Amino acid sequence: MAQAITLARPYARAAFELAHEAGSLGAWSQALAFAAEVAKDPRVVGLGNDPRVQPEQLVALHLPQGMSADAPFAQFLGELAEHRRMALLPEAAALFEQYKRESESQLLVKVTSAFALDGAQAEQLKASLKRRFKREIELETKVDASLLGGVVIDTGSEVIDGSARGRLARLSSALTH
Repeated sequence: MAQAITLARPYARAAFELAHEAGSLGAWSQALAFAAEVAKDPRVVGLGNDPRVQPEQLVALHLPQGMSADAPFAQFLGELAEHRRMALLPEAAALFEQYKRESESQLLVKVTSAFALDGAQAEQLKASLKRRFKREIELETKVDASLLGGVVIDTGSEVIDGSARGRLARLSSALTH
């Protein structure tokens, strides 16, 4: 996994720079998401290293419908196909999204809670996180009943554990040490 991300990083950076210069981050984001989904399809996974499959065929397979074969995104896919790196598309797409969020001063925050957050709670949490991190916040929420109560907030570089399970674990550790 770490090796795939390492290999995907220069491709993601190149894609981001091309899209940023062209002012088409949104379009590239959608195209990369599509190509990444195609690359993850079990029927497609083995084709990337099959010598019988030509790079042009791989590009055509991963190209979103309606996009021309001479578009910058198609040329980008052509480079990946020539170097037999189409399998890196999911990692490249994820890294591209990180670069895109950073350039737009956005932060993806993963919130795990014991119970589903309603709209008002999610908005209040977003507002608090926006004040703390001074960035626009994109929330990704999920429910994990094993937390017992509270939330765990993961910003990618920082984890804030406000769950009951986390508090109990800290209390247990403090009592045993």
